[in-house]
Amino acid sequence: MREIMILTRENLTNLILAALLLAVPFAADALGQPFYITLATRIAILALAATGLNLALGLGGLVSFGHAAFFGIGGYVAGILAAHAFSGDPLLFGLSGTKQMWAIWTVAVIISGLVGLAIGAISLRTSGVYFIMITLAFAQMVYYFAISWPAYGGEDGLSILVRNQFPGVMTMIPLNFFLICYVALLLALGLFALIRASRFGTALQAARQNEVRVATVGIQPYRIRLTAFAISAAITGLAGALFADLNRFVSPSMLSWHMSGELIVLIILGGTGRLFGPLAGAALYVIFEYALGGLTERWQFFLGLILLAVVLFARGGLLGLLAGKAKHG
Repeated sequence: MREIMILTRENLTNLILAALLLAVPFAADALGQPFYITLATRIAILALAATGLNLALGLGGLVSFGHAAFFGIGGYVAGILAAHAFSGDPLLFGLSGTKQMWAIWTVAVIISGLVGLAIGAISLRTSGVYFIMITLAFAQMVYYFAISWPAYGGEDGLSILVRNQFPGVMTMIPLNFFLICYVALLLALGLFALIRASRFGTALQAARQNEVRVATVGIQPYRIRLTAFAISAAITGLAGALFADLNRFVSPSMLSWHMSGELIVLIILGGTGRLFGPLAGAALYVIFEYALGGLTERWQFFLGLILLAVVLFARGGLLGLLAGKAKHG
């Protein structure tokens, strides 16, 4: 009975978080405050990126310091395709660019997933600190490739002159673009929930807890983790494409190791392995960035204190405090 109460409490907390994220932009729109719609959109996109990492880190125990590579790849896909659509210059093999979001998302997901598959195939042959360092090394390789690529801005980045298009939606209206990002987040959270409840998710969590025991029952941990890593990369790449459209700009900073660290911080703050942990962490991060960023340039110091308190006293993150112990994870 207590387990059911705990689960109901967490589900209620998740529902409240989702409702608040949806309500804030509508209230801001009614009050003529588009800036707060942009903040909510930023929360949704960062939560989407962290949801991707949460699949690898929260369920699989894979501490990846290279997810900025997938985030940045998604952003550059959006920027490059939009730039070629605007200029009319062909891409490789005579292919043209596009301003259609659905097409950009498809390419971003595929390329990010394939790069994640390649990086994971090598990185997952290691473990522990070696895995952390090799994923970081791959991300830095992509980062330095981007800053040395003058055709697409190099260190200066690449501008997206007009936000890309979505059929039947005026994406330049802040509320409309927020709703697109919000639906994408909900779909990613739904996919995460399905994976976590599936046999695949059970095997992934079991491999995190005891790799040897999983191997003795005929399951190959390497293949399970590699598949999860590739799916994780694809989701994070989608978030990168949306982030580029939000800012109408993509730069090598999206590929920086700082971005990877930020995504890990979001998950820890919200609750590692929890369904809505990335959303809770992203909301807390963006609120602190906005509230304290205007007061001091060292606002991250205070965020660090909160992160330290979470690690020491609230291992379940913000959702752990609000909803109690999780059944999964």
